[in-house]
Formats: sequence, structure tokens, C-alpha cells
Amino acid sequence: MQGTMIWFNPAKQHGFIRTDDGERLRVDETGLEPGHAFGDRCRGTRVSFDRVAASDDARAVNVAVLPLDTARRARLRGGWR
Repeated sequence: MQGTMIWFNPAKQHGFIRTDDGERLRVDETGLEPGHAFGDRCRGTRVSFDRVAASDDARAVNVAVLPLDTARRARLRGGWR
């Protein structure tokens, strides 16, 4: 799946992603792929991830930043929100 980072707080080690379908998923630091850490200024960053349904909510795991050209093409097609 793909989506956009809403925010990520490195001090609290969690944040949220908005999927391309409009769903809001929680992500924590353990769900990030190695080498794909986020800082405070990640809002709008396009990411790929896997959705995992937990007992009380859904989470994003295997989160990785998409290459910039992929994000740009999505925006040009009107798919980036």
C-alpha cells in the first residue's frame, strides 16, 4: 500500500500515515524499515507500507520512503493529497 505521512514524533517514537484510501494508520519506530527513520519534518512524505490489523486497531509496518519521482508522478496525476 501507499500513503502520506501525517506526522511522526521521534521522541515518542510514533506517528500516523494517511493511506491513499483515506484511512489513518498508526506507525511506531519498530514498523520502519532500516534506514527509513523520520524526523519532525516528515509531513507529506510519500511512503509504502503493509497494513496489519491488530486486536484494537490497524497499524502500518514495513514503512519505507518512496523515491521522490514516484511521489511527484502521483501528485501530477492528482493522487497526492
